[in-house]
Amino acid sequence: MSAREPRFGGVVPPVVTPLTPDGEVDAASLERLVDFQIEAGVTGLFALGSSGESAFLTDARRDKALEVVIRTAAGRVPVLAGCIETTTARVVERAEIAAKLGADATVVTAPFYTRIHPLEIDRHFRAVRSAVDLPMFAYDVPVSVHSKLAVDQVLALAADGVIDGLKDSSGDDVGFRQVVLGTADLPGFSALTGHEVVVDAMMLAGADGAVPGLGNVDPHGYVRLVRACAEGRWDDARAEQDRLTRLFGIVDAVDPATAGGSTRGVGAFKAGLALRGVIAHAAVSAPMRELTADETRAVAARLEEAGLL
Repeated sequence: MSAREPRFGGVVPPVVTPLTPDGEVDAASLERLVDFQIEAGVTGLFALGSSGESAFLTDARRDKALEVVIRTAAGRVPVLAGCIETTTARVVERAEIAAKLGADATVVTAPFYTRIHPLEIDRHFRAVRSAVDLPMFAYDVPVSVHSKLAVDQVLALAADGVIDGLKDSSGDDVGFRQVVLGTADLPGFSALTGHEVVVDAMMLAGADGAVPGLGNVDPHGYVRLVRACAEGRWDDARAEQDRLTRLFGIVDAVDPATAGGSTRGVGAFKAGLALRGVIAHAAVSAPMRELTADETRAVAARLEEAGLL
């Protein structure tokens, strides 16, 4: 692991946004979820990321979800706010709202939908950070924004103090390790992996922490895993990672012939949380669909196998 003394690290789950059956933010369920995460020992919360359905929610619902997370966390752990929008002006607007609500950092992707050049991506991050003086994570998620952040670009932004961390969901483990090495002398920089199933390997490679969507369903497991890594108990870490990898099979409970990747992930996580009694409903945003009864039973079987029911 890194010796950088990162400002943000450990387990920072990307919090799902519980919804009522009519699509409104279920504040009571979200409060329970935040308490559930913090009581499990997580070290931060990432609101309004991919698992939080940021791209699906209206501005009012995004504001409500972020307000509930920040208010419920009440300073017990830092809250990272996803400011995920198509263009710079829109991201700045979301970042200003995050700052006003009391977020501890922003999480920003490259622009998307628009066709952009790497130099324009660089200007984008610099403009957002210049406009809103909060620590900022670059969120590398090419499967969603259709552009990959180059290692040299990340390192330049980090060296200039534009970004304070990387939330890596690119699947480029070589590039992630190069970022870890290239930021070793930057105090406070945080390299966080978005992997669910190879957190132990990424921690061994120098990650400062993990942002696992499955951490919504089993935050205790990820806290045990990262703690074992921090203490050098790699056999224990591997055993816990193996259990979590089997649990991640809940996403395979969703029929890929009728549901995309977002539904399979968010839908399965919400079904698991509803089965565990943490949230009231497993509702998801349109055009995603809620899991069927058969799919929910398959999720329950995985939870039982993992010792969670």
